Amino acid sequence: MDEQPASIDRRTVLRGAVVAGAAGIVGVGLAGCSSDDDGDGGDGGGGLESPVNVPVAEVPVGGGVIVGSGPVVVTQPEAGTFKAFSGVCTHQGCPVSSVGDGTITCNCHGSQFSVDDGSVTAGPARRALAELTVTLDGDQLVVS
Repeated sequence: MDEQPASIDRRTVLRGAVVAGAAGIVGVGLAGCSSDDDGDGGDGGGGLESPVNVPVAEVPVGGGVIVGSGPVVVTQPEAGTFKAFSGVCTHQGCPVSSVGDGTITCNCHGSQFSVDDGSVTAGPARRALAELTVTLDGDQLVVS
């Protein structure tokens, strides 16, 4: 008996590639749009791999700065009072994008958080940003 190798025509191969590619695109799209209600969204989790240093002079009163690749948000709600938060939005894990006028904003979906305590001031996020430890060391703030 002479066995012939199985052959697959070009259409079958292309059809399989299109289906596999579409499945990958849908999977990526769904992962990017998960909500925080199902536990797959951003957790705003705290904890840093290494401390982050920020010069005191760079943190405006009533506002703050976003630093590091974490990212980290350092705020000064009132003169001489410093706070630090995870810069990862608790809605879907996007990095927050700006700090000003007493608000930390995530441009992905418009969530806003207070510079005072990281609490949600405008949704869709429902959970506060995770607070981090900030200490003053001379003219530097050390966030850990």
